[in-house]
Amino acid sequence: QVQLVESGGGLVQAGGSLRLSCTASGFDSSLNDMGWYRQAPGKQRELVARIRVVGSTNYVDSVRGRFTIFRDKAKNTIYLQMNSLKSEDTAVYYCVGGQDSRWWGQGTQVTVSS
Repeated sequence: QVQLVESGGGLVQAGGSLRLSCTASGFDSSLNDMGWYRQAPGKQRELVARIRVVGSTNYVDSVRGRFTIFRDKAKNTIYLQMNSLKSEDTAVYYCVGGQDSRWWGQGTQVTVSS
């Protein structure tokens, strides 16, 4: 059974940092493209960061230079390191994986207070 379990969300002040974790089970995340989406209240869901099987990464413009996506193959886990957080980063963050992002986690809330 495929599962993605996120952790690491919470409340942080603007300028602070958080690290989100996503542990996969039921498949090898290192053999799949993985990523993080987010959805803020009243806004469309957007792809924040993606890491390809070959290791290349992509970021939405609003987080480039502040967020870093990386993986730990031994732990079958991907991470999203978020630095210099802004109030506009407040959202539910979802871990996704597999072809066409077919697998989704349950989401973790990130709230940035100004």
